[in-house]
Amino acid sequence: MWDLVPRLLAGNRYLVLATADRQGRPWATPVFFAAGDEDHLFWVSAPDSRHSRNIAERPDVAITVFDSHAPIGGAEALYLEATAGPAGDPAAALTVLNARVPPGKELSGDDLAPSGPLLAYRADIRRHFILIRGGDARFDNVTDARLRVTRPQE
Repeated sequence: MWDLVPRLLAGNRYLVLATADRQGRPWATPVFFAAGDEDHLFWVSAPDSRHSRNIAERPDVAITVFDSHAPIGGAEALYLEATAGPAGDPAAALTVLNARVPPGKELSGDDLAPSGPLLAYRADIRRHFILIRGGDARFDNVTDARLRVTRPQE
């Protein structure tokens, strides 16, 4: 079922990023993203935004990728456990992000700190899970469940 991972990453533009502050207070926010591959996601955010401050304090994050326009009962979702922080190579992050933005909306190095208001962030994914809808004939589940998936061995 790994094939859902690249398909959902390629087919959706926004993720929900869940962070927590030092005291453990949770925060979730939608973020435009681009996948470098199935194990690395990139986005830009203001370093003083709540989720960015939380990442600075606690780099462990949870991420959900899904199509919010899917009909009831037809949803697919990807759940990710990751570690996030500023991208080690901001220029490479911008290249990945700019491949997904509409013409004329591309980001440049001038948009990034220290001269600009944004930082490029990277999430390194540790675990991938997919949504198994309740009543799926392949599984013995009445309610929705998550299934951990791993990349097939080459």
